[in-house]
Amino acid sequence: MIIALVGMPASAQTIPTTSVQMQLSFVPLVKQATPAVVNIYARTIVQSSRTPLQSDPFFERFFQSPDAGRPRVQNSLGSGVILSADGIVVSNYHVVGMADDIRIVLADRREFSAHVLLSDADSDLAILKIDDVEGLPFLALRNSDGVEVGELALAIGNPFGVGQTVSSGIVSGLARSGGMNGGGQGYFIQTDAPINPGNSGGALIDMQGDLIGINTSILTSSGGSNGIGFAIPANLIAAFMDQARSGAVRFARPWAGLSGQAVDADMAAPLGLDRPGGIILSGLHKVSPFLAAGFAVGDVIIAVDGEDVHSPAEMIYRMSVAGLGKQTRVTRLRDGQQMDLTVALIEAPEDPPRSTITLNDQSLLPGLELSRINPAVLSELNLPLEVEGVAVTDVGPFGLRVGLRPGDVILAVNGQDVQTPAQVRDAFEGQRQTQLVVQRGAQRLSLRFRI
Repeated sequence: MIIALVGMPASAQTIPTTSVQMQLSFVPLVKQATPAVVNIYARTIVQSSRTPLQSDPFFERFFQSPDAGRPRVQNSLGSGVILSADGIVVSNYHVVGMADDIRIVLADRREFSAHVLLSDADSDLAILKIDDVEGLPFLALRNSDGVEVGELALAIGNPFGVGQTVSSGIVSGLARSGGMNGGGQGYFIQTDAPINPGNSGGALIDMQGDLIGINTSILTSSGGSNGIGFAIPANLIAAFMDQARSGAVRFARPWAGLSGQAVDADMAAPLGLDRPGGIILSGLHKVSPFLAAGFAVGDVIIAVDGEDVHSPAEMIYRMSVAGLGKQTRVTRLRDGQQMDLTVALIEAPEDPPRSTITLNDQSLLPGLELSRINPAVLSELNLPLEVEGVAVTDVGPFGLRVGLRPGDVILAVNGQDVQTPAQVRDAFEGQRQTQLVVQRGAQRLSLRFRI
């Protein structure tokens, strides 16, 4: 039997639920969802960068430019989704994260100003608040753990600035992890619904009109949509929304304090697994909550709160969704035996205090910013767990010229070991020629320079 919707009044149309209805039209579903998807126009004032030679008093006359050092305006275009009647909106960090001025345009062409409540570059998510508004249409968040491969999905956004557009497809993959073109890192829903520039921050919805993800990037070699798009799951968006509502300005994700790698086919059998899966631990920080819970190097983490994990990014996603201040159930495999252990979800500790300082104009390297390494600094700079010393958090105007990079760890100055930023500052005092011992990743470097 074919059900015809042609000629029916809009009020009589219903959301398609059967395969036959879905083949006929998505019109009722689109009418329901599109009012909650917005266009975002963001403006960022960027200070034009100057090269080290342009900043040098001798060479700057050879590199004179009327625009050198002048601020310029950078515009970006994207999409967003309204999550509440009082104007909470989610979008991508790469659309609005650094913006100075944000305009929100609704599907009915109303325009509002907005500001960022919380943003995070690693997750490529930002939560915004539309100013002075109530009663807006919004989309409900679905539990994205229930999303299955093969489900129909619609992507709604503003590609290429042409206006609001809807494309259809299916959920073609789950648990995609790693860095994608949009900048986000972690755990994604994959879809073949076409996603193009400008769709970033737009909605990926299911056949009930619920939000299952925020479109963030595509995988492409040509710049065009090849049917491989990625969306950030709704459960992570819910965690962001909760923290934004609580007043947080940056997203705080739980700290694991461990290192590990995915278990591949060669490792599975010796570890007592009948198939590849899980994460084998290669390191634990001395204050890691996993160490406190009873984990040890060589253990395999196979599930978090009953959900299988296959990569460190997937494990951190599960912890982030559970939320800070709570406890999570982590399944451990050791000597062929499985056991559930309870792990506290905490932020990376600021112990010892980072004691950040910025060297003044009388210093050897003015503007150089240094912090004492603690778990929070390790996490922010993605440093190895065992590293201790003083981290370079900002190189200032001259650090690059002597070979320093953000994230470098200063171990010694002129043969003297250093543990605090103050020790580095004092070791620089009165010096014209200096030797630094620096750790950069797995490398240990010796830098010599004269000022």
